[in-house]
Amino acid sequence: MKYLAGYPDNLKAQVQQLLAQERLGKMLLTKYPRAHDVRTDKALYDYVMDLKNTFLRNAEPLSKVTFDSKLHVIAHALGTHTAISRIQGSKLKAKREIRVATLFKDVPAEFLKMIAVHELAHIKEKAHDKAFYQLCTYMEPQYHQYEFDLRVYLTYIDAAGKLDWSAGGVV
Repeated sequence: MKYLAGYPDNLKAQVQQLLAQERLGKMLLTKYPRAHDVRTDKALYDYVMDLKNTFLRNAEPLSKVTFDSKLHVIAHALGTHTAISRIQGSKLKAKREIRVATLFKDVPAEFLKMIAVHELAHIKEKAHDKAFYQLCTYMEPQYHQYEFDLRVYLTYIDAAGKLDWSAGGVV
């Protein structure tokens, strides 16, 4: 239950009970029956840029948005945002990148949106503070619910493996 460490004991107990009864996967598939169709780095870039252009028009530009197969294993992160600085003549140039764990290729659209919103919010707000989460909920009002449900899914993965979201809600 490492993904739910910061949540109240009663919520963790409910998740644990659903896991023990082998009902957690079915509950997730019922709530989120289908995977999104963002499968390529180009499609992910377009998806994230649409969100950025809708909510953060004046934010610094992104040079790269990609799925990264090493993220979950190495960094224990689901997404990263980086600013790579380099000197070009007498100017300092920064390239901003967002990398999303490949786990998000086969999840519901709500989970992909949650991680995209999370990483985009880091363009404006570096720390996970009140302003950061206000920006996340501005871009996605259901942000906190999606984050919790994603954490529940990660708990499910640890216990029973990945769900087949492409099957349209069938366990």
